[in-house]
Amino acid sequence: MNQIIKHSFEAVSLLTTENGMLEVTIIPAENQPDWIIPSSLILSIDDYPERVWTYLWQRQEVAVFHLLPRGTAIDKTIVLEGNTVVHRVALQTAGDLQQIRVRISDVKDAELPEHYAQIAIENNDISHIEQPTRDRSNDNIALPDIDNRHFRENVITSYMFQTVSISDVIYLIPDLDKIAHQLVDLDS
Repeated sequence: MNQIIKHSFEAVSLLTTENGMLEVTIIPAENQPDWIIPSSLILSIDDYPERVWTYLWQRQEVAVFHLLPRGTAIDKTIVLEGNTVVHRVALQTAGDLQQIRVRISDVKDAELPEHYAQIAIENNDISHIEQPTRDRSNDNIALPDIDNRHFRENVITSYMFQTVSISDVIYLIPDLDKIAHQLVDLDS
């Protein structure tokens, strides 16, 4: 009987120049950090200066999320892929989008800067929530508990998944699933 020779595993780095990089797009926003999303989620970037709640894209009505407050000029509508065709969402903003390739190791977790947290608190008119407190151990602002089931466009903490730092610049990673599901539910 012949003995079976087992393969020996040689450790090879999983992070190479190709799979250790992220292709992301930075989307300008107002009263919050600019958004950063995977570039592969973007289906379309259209010049469209009218503020709308649904956007007609390739004969499909897509729910719209606004990155600028009312009264601010909009010049761009960005259609993002969703988990399903129904859950596609569009973003409306103004300014230039920036596409970059960044090393995964260069993306660092970060706290939401205090002035953005303060804007979120001021925009949240729910009177029963507690006021923010300062965590003395790391001098960060501790955000009050906000209803996590629903978001409001002017309360960034209600749709923020995480904030990250790249080259000392803070960006917001949105919870696109939450946004898409709520917008689709509201639209139906």
